[in-house]
Amino acid sequence: MDWQQHIARNTVTPEKAVQSVKSGDRVVFAHAAGSPESLVKALVAAGPSLRDVEIVHMVALNDSPYCKPEYRENFRFNGLYLSGGTRAAVAEGRADYTPTFFMQIPDLFREGILPVDVALITVSPPDDQGRVSLGVSVDYTRQAALSAGLTIAEINPHMPYIGGGALLDAKEVDIFVRSEEPLLELSPPVIGEVESTIGRHIVELIADGACLQLGIGAIPDAVLHSLGDKKDLGIHSEMISDGAMALVEKGVINCKRKTLHPGKIVIAFAMGSKKFYKWMDHNPMLEGYPVDYVNDPRVIGQNDNLISINSALSVDLLGQVAADSMGPKQFSGVGGQVDFVRGARFSKGGRSIIAMPATASKGKISRICGAFALGQPVTTSRHDVDTIVTEYGVAELKGKHNVNRARALVAVAAPEFREGLKQEAFEIYGWRL
Repeated sequence: MDWQQHIARNTVTPEKAVQSVKSGDRVVFAHAAGSPESLVKALVAAGPSLRDVEIVHMVALNDSPYCKPEYRENFRFNGLYLSGGTRAAVAEGRADYTPTFFMQIPDLFREGILPVDVALITVSPPDDQGRVSLGVSVDYTRQAALSAGLTIAEINPHMPYIGGGALLDAKEVDIFVRSEEPLLELSPPVIGEVESTIGRHIVELIADGACLQLGIGAIPDAVLHSLGDKKDLGIHSEMISDGAMALVEKGVINCKRKTLHPGKIVIAFAMGSKKFYKWMDHNPMLEGYPVDYVNDPRVIGQNDNLISINSALSVDLLGQVAADSMGPKQFSGVGGQVDFVRGARFSKGGRSIIAMPATASKGKISRICGAFALGQPVTTSRHDVDTIVTEYGVAELKGKHNVNRARALVAVAAPEFREGLKQEAFEIYGWRL
């Protein structure tokens, strides 16, 4: 049977496809903008006939209806990262959070630590060789599809076709559905003066020819907006969005000086606008690969001058970073922050940057604190942290002893909190700053 016959014989409606999901199954959804929305909606509609179906994924761009209280007997979410639609269920004990580095997720599926019963994915229409592309969601999605007992794919013409390691043979998919629903989009963040100032500080640390990794949010986008005068930048990043597209169109990002995959933007996933997804489609500059390749520190380090830029919620005077929880309350997940912080250490000329506004709650709380509260998990350890940036400047921590690290951090805290932080440093650690 050729691939065309395989697709034709195994194409059904979304409602028919999800009838293959059984009570007690673990179902992995494709990540973020790759979510197969027609299949998700059909599965939720079938919820009353199911019990204890575990749903696993990272970022959700939809409202995650399976996390609503009325589905507590039907579905239980197991988050590898939390989003707006999933946080409340975890906080209220109706869902779970599994800590893991992004790069390790494919191994959880491959090694059977989290066996996958069903994978629900979105793919592009097939090429002339019968290969479909995972487009905006290669990351852990490809391994979920390969490890699953049953893989169901939504063929969607809006899914961009990109190469590299983003392709699946159509025969590796068991069931197909057809959908023309637009891909989920990421609303652009609001960039204020604080974020713009932080972005300008970071840009001063980026030389022409650098290779960039940028996380999600207003600060990474502010960095991109400030890079217009740079030359020959490259990208090796777990994700990109519209900002990268704009810099490619300006010629700022051309990947000419990359030492790994020269001339290519390497990503694991993407989120952005409809225009951005169209730009990705058949773009020869883009290559998608699984996250256990893209985020492997040993691979990251093969890019000379790799600059990693990520955000934080808080940093203590030891230099520990909290980026995924607020006290004991889980907010998001580690994602690829630690993967790239460590990868930058392997890079010749590399640097990792953690950036955040100096205050929260409209200036009432300092994000730089003397010590974390009871129950606060550490995302990135003090032994890994390199550079911290706020709107008040740059704190270089790498190679500094404890007291000088604390001095550097106090110097980039909001001025009204600096004396209090010095007092905390003495009371907690006995340091005179």
